[in-house]
This record gives sequence, C-alpha cells and structure tokens, in this order.
Amino acid sequence: MDTPLTVPDPAGATELSCDVLVVGGGTAGTMAALTAAGRGANVLLLEKAHVRHSGALAMGMDGVNNAVVPGRAEPDDYVAEITRANDGLVDQSTVRQTATRGFAMVRRLESYGVKFEKDEHGEYAVRQVHRSGSYVLPMPEGKDVKKVLYRQLRRREMRERIRIENRVMPVRVLTHPDDGRAVGVAGFHTRTGEFVLVRAGAVILATGACGRLGLPASGYLYGTYENPTNAGDGYAMAYHAGAALTGIECFQVNPLIKDYNGPACAYVANPFGGYQVNRHGERFVESDYWSGQMMAEFAAELASDRGPVYLKLSHLPEETVGAVESILHTTERPTRGTFHEGRGHDYRTHDIEMHISEIGLCGGHSASGVRVDAHARTTVPRLYAAGDLASVPHNYMIGAFVFGDLAGEDAAKYTAYEGELDRRQVLDAHELIYRPLRNPSGPPQPQVEYKLRRFVNDYVAPPKTGAKLSLAVEAFDRMSREIAGMGARTAHELMRCAEVSFIRDCAEMAARASLARTESRWGLYHERLDHPERDDADWLHHLDLRKSPSGAMEFTARPVEPYLVPVPEFAPPGGPERHLGEVELVPVATAGPREAVPAARPVADAAGTAAPGPTAEDPAEGDPAAPSPRLLELLGLVEDSPGLDVLGPYLEDADPAVRAAAVTALGETAPAGTGPALAARLRDGSPRVRAAASAALRELVEVLPAEPVLGDGLREALGVPDPAVRTAALDVLRALRLGDAPLYAAALADPEVDVRVGAVRALVSVDAVAELARAAADPAREVRVAVARGLAAVRDPRPGPLAPLLDDPDPLVGGAALAALAGAGCPPEYAARAAAALGAPAWQVRAGAATALRAAPAGLAVPTLAPVLADPNADVRKAAVLSLLAHRDDPAARTALAGAADDPDADVRAYAARAAHAVH
Repeated sequence: MDTPLTVPDPAGATELSCDVLVVGGGTAGTMAALTAAGRGANVLLLEKAHVRHSGALAMGMDGVNNAVVPGRAEPDDYVAEITRANDGLVDQSTVRQTATRGFAMVRRLESYGVKFEKDEHGEYAVRQVHRSGSYVLPMPEGKDVKKVLYRQLRRREMRERIRIENRVMPVRVLTHPDDGRAVGVAGFHTRTGEFVLVRAGAVILATGACGRLGLPASGYLYGTYENPTNAGDGYAMAYHAGAALTGIECFQVNPLIKDYNGPACAYVANPFGGYQVNRHGERFVESDYWSGQMMAEFAAELASDRGPVYLKLSHLPEETVGAVESILHTTERPTRGTFHEGRGHDYRTHDIEMHISEIGLCGGHSASGVRVDAHARTTVPRLYAAGDLASVPHNYMIGAFVFGDLAGEDAAKYTAYEGELDRRQVLDAHELIYRPLRNPSGPPQPQVEYKLRRFVNDYVAPPKTGAKLSLAVEAFDRMSREIAGMGARTAHELMRCAEVSFIRDCAEMAARASLARTESRWGLYHERLDHPERDDADWLHHLDLRKSPSGAMEFTARPVEPYLVPVPEFAPPGGPERHLGEVELVPVATAGPREAVPAARPVADAAGTAAPGPTAEDPAEGDPAAPSPRLLELLGLVEDSPGLDVLGPYLEDADPAVRAAAVTALGETAPAGTGPALAARLRDGSPRVRAAASAALRELVEVLPAEPVLGDGLREALGVPDPAVRTAALDVLRALRLGDAPLYAAALADPEVDVRVGAVRALVSVDAVAELARAAADPAREVRVAVARGLAAVRDPRPGPLAPLLDDPDPLVGGAALAALAGAGCPPEYAARAAAALGAPAWQVRAGAATALRAAPAGLAVPTLAPVLADPNADVRKAAVLSLLAHRDDPAARTALAGAADDPDADVRAYAARAAHAVH
C-alpha cells in the first residue's frame, strides 16, 4: 500500500542535467532521443510511466497510413491530399517533410527490425484505401514496434548517450527570464513523489495527443479512443511556456465500435473488401479522405432514419475474414476479439455496429497542436514539439517518427544549460504538483475529472454554438477553483490531479478557439450552427493562440504560407497577421442583463465518486504463481542486452517457460547469432517455445543476416510436425531469399492449407511459373485463389497459365483468376471469356470479369462494360467503372462514366466522378 506523502521542500529537489531533454517515451520521443544521441548529444528521456510500454504505439499498430513509397505515390500528390483533407489550412513545408522523408524513415525502422508487409518479390505491399493515392502500408507484426524501439534505446552505444528516467512527470517547461528560451523542466517522480528539476540545452515535447478531453459514451474516464495516459500534458506545458498553439478548434472525432471505444479499423478492413454501410446495407461515404468531412457524412447517416451504421465484413469469404481477424484481434486491439466473443458476434454472421468517439485534440489525426516549423521548432527558442502534439495535419505514425527525428537533429546542437533556474517558475510548478497533499480530504480526482469532461461533452463537442461555447468557458473558469481544491495522498494521485489541470487547460483552449473561428470548417471537426458556412475570404487563416504577458488567452489569425504544391480548390489570400486579442463570450439568456459572470456560491459539490478505470501504470504481470528462479534470473539479465553466450544456457533449460523467455529475450536484444539460434528452437519439443521462436523470426526478419546456417535451420524446420512452424519457416526463407523453387514446390504437397499458401507465395518470389501452374489443381480453394493472384504477380505475367482457373467451379477462384487477367494481360480470346463471365450468377465472378476487361483492347472492353453499370451488385458496377477509367480516352467510355455519376452507391458515384474529372 502506498505511504502517505508530505510536501517536499523545493530546495531539496533532485537536479539533473543534459544537452537534450526529451519529454515522453512514445513514438516521437523515442526517435528524437535516438537521433540526438546519434549526433553526439547527451540525452535525458523522461517518461511518466515506463518507456518499455508507454505511449500510444505500445497499444499496437496495424499499419502506416501515410507511406509515400517511391513508384507507388508521389510526395507532391500526398501534400495535395493532406491540403484538401484539412480544407486548405496547411503549412505545406511541414507536411512535405513527412512526404519526402517518410520513406527513409520506413527503411530506418526496418533496419531496427520493424516489419512492413511486402509482396513475394520483396516490394512494399502498399494498399489503396482512399479513391486516390496508395499510402497504406500494413505492419503484420505491428504489435511489437515499441519493443523494437526499446531494443534500440538499450543498445550499448545508445546507453552511453541516453539516460532514461522512468516514472518522472514534468508539469512545466522552465524558460530563461531574459530571452524566454527553454532551459529545462520541473516535475516529480510518480512513485516516490520527489521534486525533480532538469537543466537542458533544449527541450523536446513528445507527450502525444490530448486523448482524455471528451467523456466517452461509456462514462469510463480511461475508456478513450486515444491512449488515456495522454491527457494534454504537452499542450498545457507549451502554452504556459509561451509557445503558440494552432488549430485547437479542429477537434479529433473518429468512428469506433459501439460500446468498445476502439477503432473500427476501416484502414485494415477496406483493402480486404470491407466497407461502411447504413442499416439498409448501402454504402454512403462520399468523401475521399478520412477527414472531418467524412465524419460529417458519418454523423449525418447515423442521425438519420438510415442509421445505425455498420462495418460490413459478413459478405467476405472465410479466408478473408480470418485474415482480417488475425490483424484486428492481435496487432491493433488484442481485446477486440474478446469483446465480440462476449457479445456473441462473429464477422461472418454479424456486421459491426459503429458509433462516434468523444472529442480530443491531436495533430496526427486532425490538425490541433503546438505550432511548429519544418524542423519541429516551436515559437519558443530551443523548445520543440513532435508527434501527435505538433500541429502537422494528419501526420500519423510515420510523421511522428519524422518530426521526432527532425527535433532530435536540430536540438543536438545545443549543450546543457548551467545557469540558475527562475525561482518563481520553480515555485509555481511545485505548488501545482503538491497542493493536493495540503488538502487530502478534498474532492478526489475521478469525481472532478468526470464533471470537467462532462462539461466538455455538453458544451464543446460539435455541433458547436457560440452560446454553448461561452457556457463552457464559464464552467472551465469556475472549475479552476474546484481543481485547486482536489485532494491526494499518494504520488500516483498527484499525477492524476496534475493531469486534470492539463485537461482543463486544453478544454478552455478548445472552447475559446472554437468561439474565435466564426465559420464552419473541417466538416464535423468544427461545425458552428450559428456560422454554418465556410468563409475562405476571412478565415483561410491559421488561428494561433498563446498566453499573453498578463496571463490571458489571446488569438491571432495567421495567413497560410504560399503553397509549395498548388491545390486548385484553395487560394490562400496572404497578407499580414490579424491580431484578434481575447475572444468575447456570446451573451446567454438569464433573468436579467449579463455584464459579469455571477459569483460562484461557496457550496460544496454533492459527494460521489466515479469508479476509476484501468491505467497504464503497473499492468498485471501474468501468472501470480511464483516463477522459476532461473526465469527471474534471466529477466534480470535482459536490461543489459546479453549476448548469445549468456543466453545459450537458458535456451537449453529443462523448463519450457525459461526457454520461451530466453527466446523472447533474443527477440528483444538480437545479438550476433540470433537467427540460427531461433531456427534451432523451431524444433523445440514445447509448442510454447516453438511459437515464440516463430514470432521472433518473423519480427526480426528485416535485420537477420541471410546466412547459410540460418537457411539450413529453416529447411530442417520444414520437417517439424507443427504446421505453424512450417509456415513460419517458409515465410522467413522467402523473405531472406534463402530458398529455391524445388524447395518451395515440395511444400505444395504439405497436408496443411496455410503451408501450401505460403509455398505459393514463395514460388511467386522466385518467379516459378511452371510450379505455380501445377498448384492450380490443389483441392483447397484458398490455395487456388493464391495461385491465381500469384500468376499475375510474377515479374513477367502471362494469361496462359491462368486458363485452367478461369472456369473453376468455385466463384472465388474464378473471380480471382479473371481479376488476375488485368495484370497478366487480356488479349481478345481471354476478353471473350471475360465477357461471357459477366453473365455468371456469382457476383464475385462478374466483378472479376469486369476487372479483367481493364487490360482488354478498348474496342472490345468498352461496349461490353457499359451495360455492366446496371448490374444489381455495387461491387460489380464499381469494378466496371474502374476498368472504364483505364479506357477513358475512348469517347464511349467517357459517356458511360458520366452516366454512372448518379449511381445509388457512394463508391461507384465517387469513382465515376473522379474518372470524369480525370478526362478533363
């Protein structure tokens, strides 16, 4: 049990010093620390939890939303997409950093061991989710990204430069009283309560989004869409340090699974054929990018008589549903499968009801954050911001890594500050931290936070009005006194109380900024019912807010910088900044004239305590039974990155739990010889050890040397009775180019379907067309589908080998084979077969046939495709539109596309409109 604390003497603070101070050990913070240390700086990384499992990234990541991979997407196109998604309010110089540096970051992460999905030839398997641009790059082992980064932090050469202080939470950035530059932070230890001061040459804030702003529909304080430990710490610290924040009126609102408060993961489901529908099964989303406009369409459908809204997966075949489940129930949200199981729901029989999340502030998913330039510098000298905290619109994970890297690179030129820290700032921070200890019986944090965030829902969440926003400002001002009266007895409670103060600051910023922007923009993100129109003449400007010398919140309308990439829909007017000053509240009807806020009555709130939710602190540590002494001994070694000579005896231990832990340690530290050692454990007698070895090999495949001894071990593993081991061995052999066609062809005789599918992928990687063609007679549908797709994926595809599959009695196989003709070629004789297949009873075959005609001569394809636009199935019509787009130079194709612009399906309409636009 925690021991009650006493208020420490500020003169007895623990003092630390560094060149570069990084606050936050998540995505951006980890990369900032690695880059700054790599450039010779002495780095101190502060994390209020533990770096090993902190930040949003620790929850898992199913893929990268904004990978601009050469040959698949162009940086300028990406910059234009983000400009449109953010309604023109973009500093393109910052977005362009992500566009141009993102691919190098993907390669850097790969060098660390992060695994991105690739095709059989080792090319990145980028997928198209939106109707233009292919930017989504799946991460099959995304649940392990944080573990990989932590392994980099603990490398010996990094440990010489990076000092990690876990459980230390800053509350204020300290600035120099003369020039305002950042010189350190003041904070405390979240376990011991000790007061901590840090002197630094530069400070990088990487504390993530303000995920705990609105209150989830469940009422659980920590049941938020975003990571609940991200309570707006960095937003508040940057504001009180004098930095400008921007776009704070542009909220983050996301679609989620009803009652689960986790993402519906359309980015995962859509490339597999899933989509969003209303209760009639109709697609309705017109917008082309996941933006506020798309959320406005979602909210309107949800509120109409066509609601509820669902993520539809039930129409997909078993193998596709299984693939989606393997991602969504392991990488993205491990609890998701448990949730559906508890409801008795199955993707095969139930579509997934969706809803709308609570509001939050997030640069990475909308645009609200600390203003930064193209080097992650804020408006305060030597203060940087990166990740979801920084206002770089729709920056997502790759952008967080890029701006962490930029911040670390620029900050590394500064050396530690050795002067005195401003006493007034230090004492103010001390008071903020420890005042709850002076009033231990005061209102508890859960009660006050619940009330605060309920006001956010009532008055700030869109659709917004000036009257409700004004009531919000009054409520948040009134609650400052309640927050000052909160009580605490432990260091953990002090942390939660400090977080409530950050949430309140963010809530006031959100309300005042929303009042200041007297227009509607970004769809649902800033919908003002009293100013319903977008006003580009006056408001195609950034809205910056900062703390004035008097302590008031004041605003400036800052013109958008000239675009680096022209976007015809927007024309920034330029001109000087407009100083708006403090925002005026809208009068709200009362019993008489309102000239001042009525004084608060000194009446205590009614008693009541909301049940605290789960926290990121102290997650359960597994089986409560006493572990083996050898296991504890091994765990104690891992922090020192032991070599294979140290881990070897544990890999041979008689206890399977010890062997499995040793395999996991190998995966975390990856010393020389890791690959062959893991391959040997594929033959272990324990399923638990084999599974750990398979997972580790897949995780490390990008960093393991492709040495013959590893290949030998993997070949031996192909004889193991465990099919999961054989599948893993094939995957790693393929990825490292350690196998050949005879080896892979032999695996086509394996009794397990998954192994045979892996063999097909491996044969594609070596362009073994003859061997692939022989697999067209496999009894399993999944294998034949893989063969059809594989025959179109070899480096020199031809239609001939597909011929036996075109008339396959299984509609999924026939459809896949027909669709493969779009890549393999569709000469007249095959075009005739595709045309005949357009009359098939199965929609999958008709869609495949329409896709095949994309590669047929226009004279044959266009007259055949035009009638398909009347097909009863929307996916068939969509395939026809996409094929007609390939023939858009033909006048008849343009006429057909123009007719499809009124299709009842939103996807078909949007693609037809895009195709017609491309003609002009």
